[in-house]
Amino acid sequence: MINPVHPKLPPPMIREGSNQALSLESNLGELRLYQFQADLSCLGIEVAQVFEHHAGVPGVVLADQGKFVGMVSRHRLLECLIRPHGMELFLQKPLRVLQSYARREWLILPIATSILTAAQVALRRSPEQRGEPIVVQVDADTYLLLDFHELNVASWQLRGIETQVRYERAQVQMIQSDKMGSLGRLVDGLAHEILDPVSFIWGNLSHVSAYSDSLIQLLNAYEALLPEPAQAIADLKTAIEFDFLRQDMPEAIASIQLGAERLKKLATSLQTFCHIDAVHPKPADLHECLDSILRLLKSRLSSEIEIIRRYAPLPPVTCYIGQLSQVFMNILSNAVDALLNQSVSQQIASEFPAKPGMAPALSASSKPRIEITTRIFSQSAADASGVDSRWVSICIADNGPGLSPAVQQQILESFSIEKRAMKETSLAVSYQIVTAKHGGQLQLRSHPGIGTEFEIWLPLA
Repeated sequence: MINPVHPKLPPPMIREGSNQALSLESNLGELRLYQFQADLSCLGIEVAQVFEHHAGVPGVVLADQGKFVGMVSRHRLLECLIRPHGMELFLQKPLRVLQSYARREWLILPIATSILTAAQVALRRSPEQRGEPIVVQVDADTYLLLDFHELNVASWQLRGIETQVRYERAQVQMIQSDKMGSLGRLVDGLAHEILDPVSFIWGNLSHVSAYSDSLIQLLNAYEALLPEPAQAIADLKTAIEFDFLRQDMPEAIASIQLGAERLKKLATSLQTFCHIDAVHPKPADLHECLDSILRLLKSRLSSEIEIIRRYAPLPPVTCYIGQLSQVFMNILSNAVDALLNQSVSQQIASEFPAKPGMAPALSASSKPRIEITTRIFSQSAADASGVDSRWVSICIADNGPGLSPAVQQQILESFSIEKRAMKETSLAVSYQIVTAKHGGQLQLRSHPGIGTEFEIWLPLA
């Protein structure tokens, strides 16, 4: 028992945390914090008596004329007292002496720091400092103390919540993947069922066209030999509009052939997009894959959007073509959305001119355009092998409104594993497919008012 003296220090105050359950976004302000501050002129025995009567207080904040100068924990005070002559040296002397002997290392964190971040920072301290309390800064003049053990318990609770959230999200993703796989098999079967009758139509149309040409030649021969047919035949030719029929029949057959060809290509594009990849990657034609995606998006590609293809000769690229189809679909869909939104904004701006004093509307840019460029290039090896690597580049660019720096930063952050686990965006999934599944790269370049460009690099074996 420490001999009592007349206390000068006010009793410590406990700032209880929020009564609400902790969440992954909880910060240090939602935990129990201790407010206990002493000036350097106070005696050490005064602090020791407070520690004796308030067992939960982890330490004391030291101040010099009201300004923060450090912190001494309960553990450090005990270490000083058990030294030779420690009781006489530190209890009957001002705290200034105790501060000179105690370690001057402490961790200061803002009160808005998240619990998970604070726990990671605290655990990175040296082993002898790891159990020390954390100094929580509320404002320029207020400093509170947080017991490291309470922070550790809270972080473990949040780790459990995070694990549960990840587990539930993984379950949802598995169900969604199974659902999409079933939908893919359904669409693939439907496309196959469409292709069968289309193949019958397409295969017989050539014969029908030849038959019609032969019949018209036969009728022309009859007319040459019998320029004056019987009245009944003349009446029938008039009734069926024979001259128009003879002229329109080849055009009608050609139109049916064109429609059957478009339907065949559309069904083939559906099969390509819903292709279920095998266990191992296989060689595929990337140009055909891109064209099939554009055919599927044709209903959204208005006449205002121009598609420019700059295809360089490419060999078959070994890849998971079904997953790459999803990547191309995501990027092209985003480009189409940006161009359509820009077109609507420009139309509204033209119909409703700006009033005096308002910012002028943006001037209409050139015709909306999506450019798809492919090429092969070599890159010097960075390792000791000295062998240059060959890559295939697929660049998809638009002349839309572009992305602001903040939006670009959000997209780049979503590419990380932590952010992607929190929110699976289409671009984050595309990044994972290109980098993790194919060993490639996905690069984003955008300038507000100029456009956005995504470039995909795939290694060429």
